[in-house]
Parts: sequence; C-alpha cells; structure tokens
Amino acid sequence: MKKVAILGSTGSIGTQSTDVIGKNRERFEVTAMTCGNNLAVFRKQLAEHAPKLAVCRSQDDARTLSAEFPDIRFSWGEHGLIEAASSDCDIVINALTGMLGLLPTYAAIVSGNDVALANKETLVAGGNVIMRELEKRERILLPIDSEHSAVFQCLEGNGEKRIRRILLTCSGGPFRGLKREALKNITPEKALKHPNWSMGKKISIDSATLMNKGLEMIEAKWMFDVGIDDIEVLVHPQSIMHSGVEFEDSSVIAQLGVPDMRVPIAVALAYPERLKLPELQLDFFDRASNMTFEKPDLDTFRCILLAAAAARLGGTYTTVLNAANEVLVQAFLERKIGFLQIEDGIERMLERHDSVADPDLETIVEVDKVTRAETARYIIC
Repeated sequence: MKKVAILGSTGSIGTQSTDVIGKNRERFEVTAMTCGNNLAVFRKQLAEHAPKLAVCRSQDDARTLSAEFPDIRFSWGEHGLIEAASSDCDIVINALTGMLGLLPTYAAIVSGNDVALANKETLVAGGNVIMRELEKRERILLPIDSEHSAVFQCLEGNGEKRIRRILLTCSGGPFRGLKREALKNITPEKALKHPNWSMGKKISIDSATLMNKGLEMIEAKWMFDVGIDDIEVLVHPQSIMHSGVEFEDSSVIAQLGVPDMRVPIAVALAYPERLKLPELQLDFFDRASNMTFEKPDLDTFRCILLAAAAARLGGTYTTVLNAANEVLVQAFLERKIGFLQIEDGIERMLERHDSVADPDLETIVEVDKVTRAETARYIIC
C-alpha cells in the first residue's frame, strides 16, 4: 500500500489523481490532502478518502471542516502545505499552481519523500536548488506533466545512451495559426478555451501564449540534464504524441496516448509498475489516424523565445520569468492588461534584472517577491 499526499487536491490534476487512486484503493492510501477555495469538492474528497491530515487555505475554513470531520487533523495556510509535504508518506503529488509549489517540493524532498511533480514552476524558479537536494537526499522526482512524463518513459532503459535532442510537443493552443494583429483584442474567455485539454485557468492562459511550452523547456532542462538548445518544440495539434527523444543514431522514441492527464498521473503513482486504464486506450484508426507536426510561430508567440533566453542566461533570470508571468497572467484574467502585454511585461522585467548566478532558496524567494512587486507597478503604469 503506497501512502500518497496530494497538494492541491481540488484542482484539475488533484481531482484526476483522486480518480485514479479511487479506482485502485488496494494499492494507494491518501494520507494528506490540501485545498484552496473549493470546499464543496474538498468535503467530498475528505468523506471518500479520510486522510490523516487536511489543509485549508484559511484558518476559518479549517475550523469549519474540523467540526464536520472530527477524526481528521486540520491545518491551514502555507505552513500547512509544508506540513502536508513533510508528512509520513511514500510520495507527494504536487498539483499546486505557480510559485506556491516550490517550498512544499523542497520540504517533501528534505523529509525523505519522493515527489510526483505537476508544478513546473518549482523547477523553473528553483531548479538548481531542487535538483541538488534530490541528489543529496537520494529521492526520486517523477513528472506528471504529460510531455515530461513522455520523455521520462522514453528514457526508461535508455538513460546511458547519448541524447541528440528532446522533442517537446505542443498543441499550439487556441490561437494556433493567428498572427499578432489578431491577438490584440483577445479576451480571457477565448484564451481559456483550450482545444484538447481540460486545465486550470493559469495553465490555460500559459498554453494560449505558449509560455507553458517555454516553462516546460526549462523544466525539461533541469529534469533531464540537457541544454536548453537541445530541446525542440513541435506543434502537434492532435495531442497524441506527448513528446519524444532523438538519440545520436537518429533513432526517435516517442510516447503516444489519448490526451488525458490520468495517464501520466498513473505512470507517476505506480512507478516502476503500471496500472490498468482500459477506458483510455488509444484508437489508432480514429484520433491517431492523422498526426501532423508544425514549427511554432515564434514571431507571433514570443514567450518561447523569452523562456529560452532566460534559461541560457541562467541564475535568477528564470525566477524572474516565472514571477512576472504569474502576475501578468492574473492581470489579464482580471482584464487589467491585454493579451499581448503578458509577453511585453515579461520582457521588460527580464531586461531590468541583475541576476544572481547560483542562488540559494532564500535568494530565489526574495527575487520572486521583488519581481512580483515590480511587475505590479509596471501594470499600474
């Protein structure tokens, strides 16, 4: 029986994780869960899984639910997330959104827990610290992002073979084929309508700007120890090939499957074994019968270029990239800025930054804080 702590259990990845676990109760036990604002879903999850520890966003919510579930211990806030990540379990699913996921990931590793990571911002902002700690503690980091899960699976048994490049696939988002002029008046409602995946608001906007792919490039750089220029983005509208690896002999190994996050979640949870998911079997004569690939339009969607540039510069540039993007995406969702101002603001923050070459955790947190304040001032101006 594998003990699982789920950070962000009421979000898209969290609810799909509980779905996979619920169908495999003989193999998994949820020992800790955390939620944000969706108490209705959290109540159902607590009743179904009865974890030892539950964490709410606020103390008031924790008190309310504690009265309803007296056998569960409750905590709240960021210290509660750290507590859940550090709890007695075999693996922590980090399905938190944004920079909020960094410190819990670090705490999980320090406590001796393996991590199944759906929070790419952890490695974008603090990749050097996290990878160093993983090596020190001899812990495993398992990817849940579909692309990184694909690469991880392609490298199984091939870890010692020389990689020429990693091929990260990208659906192209809801605005594939449009030029910059057509993006000037894009609304949040349009940007949130991803053609293939069901995701949270922040990652949906990142997918629309293609910043999500830029962040994934940085995540892959750290996770698979490759140079940023050894990662190539392929626009693949059907989202059937989730990514691949080309080796020095020009052989390409790719992972295919239906676009459903329960597959990479199951891979991470069961590793090194496999779970049965017959309902997600790929039909090669239907959805997979016509797979196409294109180069990304980097003149229109410049976020990939900004992310690659930040990765080449190294240090705290990627921390700035991530912090600025989070603030600007939220501002766009609140209709304070236009769609194209997201990438403009990120570029402005990168240009202003004086990087720290090899930051420790405290420096990363401080740079993130300062960048958020500077980005907020940029929005007001």
